[in-house]
Amino acid sequence: MTAAKYVAIITDGNGRWASQRGLPTVEGHKAGADTLKARLRDAAELGIEELTVYSFSTENWSRPEDEVGGLMRMFGERITSETPELKAEGVRMRFIGRRGGVEASLVEQMDWAEAETAANDRIVLFVAFNYGGRAEIIDAARRYEGDSEEEFQRLLYAPEMHDPDLLIRTSGEQRLSNYLLWQCAYSELVFRDELWPDFDRAALEASLREYETRQRRFGSRQ
Repeated sequence: MTAAKYVAIITDGNGRWASQRGLPTVEGHKAGADTLKARLRDAAELGIEELTVYSFSTENWSRPEDEVGGLMRMFGERITSETPELKAEGVRMRFIGRRGGVEASLVEQMDWAEAETAANDRIVLFVAFNYGGRAEIIDAARRYEGDSEEEFQRLLYAPEMHDPDLLIRTSGEQRLSNYLLWQCAYSELVFRDELWPDFDRAALEASLREYETRQRRFGSRQ
């Protein structure tokens, strides 16, 4: 099997990582954001062309108010501080998910980051924010008037996104959690025990090696 070019990750375990260390939950999210930045650089070096990460789901609004508020503040701060750096490193940023219900200032920051990095082509970072796989399919279905998968795909949040070759989930959980339900129909799945802040380059490389041992048939008998 060829190397994975398109990789999606469910970055799970930030809260448990913080709890194990007696830290506030938001500190786990900050550590997770640091890990994402480091693994994004690794992914680019390893030849990955698209990396998609689950940042905040449509269901996460039900979490404690202080955790959600801390996440929103951190998200905005990271976009502001890190976009220039990512731009210089050739990263293109794209945010997928519903913009409705998100604070206008944060939506403006997301739009700005996308515009700032639009010309980059070293690696694309898709950030699934206020995202749900079912919501994406419903939103596309409301506008769909065609009769083919290709026409339907053009109505998804990021029609230019490739279907992930590989989906990685950290923290030992083994479920999709409403993530990229359309796109991951034939993705290979790798589940890792590390909590996301502990997911280092060696873990990423091991996941990519495991992918290379798989035989993808896409429903055929080859």
